[in-house]
Amino acid sequence: MRFLDQEINPLGMGCWPIGGPMFAGDQPLGYANSDDAESIRTIHAALAGGISFFDTAPAYGAGHAERLLARALKDRPDALIATKIGIAIDEDSKQLTGDEIAPEAVLPAIDRSLSRLGRDRIDLLLLHQNSLSVPQAEAMFDEMDKAMEAGKLRAYGWSTDFAESVSAVAPRKAFLAVEHAANVLVNPPRIQAASQENGLTALIRSPLAMGLLAGKYGPDAVMRADDIRSTSNPKTGYFADARPNPAMLRQLEAVRELLTTGGRNLAQGAISWLWARSGQVIPVPGARTVGQIEDLAAAIGFGALPDPIMEEIETLIEREPEEVPDRAR
Repeated sequence: MRFLDQEINPLGMGCWPIGGPMFAGDQPLGYANSDDAESIRTIHAALAGGISFFDTAPAYGAGHAERLLARALKDRPDALIATKIGIAIDEDSKQLTGDEIAPEAVLPAIDRSLSRLGRDRIDLLLLHQNSLSVPQAEAMFDEMDKAMEAGKLRAYGWSTDFAESVSAVAPRKAFLAVEHAANVLVNPPRIQAASQENGLTALIRSPLAMGLLAGKYGPDAVMRADDIRSTSNPKTGYFADARPNPAMLRQLEAVRELLTTGGRNLAQGAISWLWARSGQVIPVPGARTVGQIEDLAAAIGFGALPDPIMEEIETLIEREPEEVPDRAR
């Protein structure tokens, strides 16, 4: 597919897991078991496997994921990076310190990300405030336009699950992408329609349901206390009380055989399901080990799931009623 005037494979690497520890007060918001040396090797393995798009944010490890990308990609200016804006951080304490949504904060935040990334220009800058009001978002996008004029950005977008928000700002010339949650277990129709109707590229976060669709967690699995999946954070509906959500596991078992059609493993089938939904999506599954990213990159060779398989999956999955309002996921 063509993205940012560059031909790329429609798969990215999400960098939340490599960020390591980060907190809001005492609440852990990172993934456990990250290792910097392995993270660098993972980024290099992504490149070797045909993945050239990396999705990060200052919030991931309170700046640490951006710095790791700078180290790993210093000789790869062709690699594309999306980062985000809207959450204040303290690098020393690994704290996310609150919202950073004042218009006057935008340009300094961009400069800090550029410094951490070791780059002169950000390929794609996403607003990292899912539920922000449209007027507040517009004021921040106005500042991003100034950064574009200064040559510091190529394009921007919004990480949001609210279709009306996307439709309101999509006419902006530099608004290129929306990042939203979707996977075979959670399939929000309105945000997908808004993306397609406005000709946007959809970056898909949580394509593996925070690891549940990798098939590694059974009903007895327990997440570590310092792992976000052990908390009550609303993003962790795939897990409950630090264990895989039983309702989600039941849904997964109902479609496991279909997702693994054609020799795919479960994670590859979950990615192929997303490609079958639209030709203008880039799933950005998180990875923190070489084995994980090599496994995911192999999905490129399989491509989208066949239509009959997609139709059969829909007969087995229990979807939310369409009238359920959009919400942050």
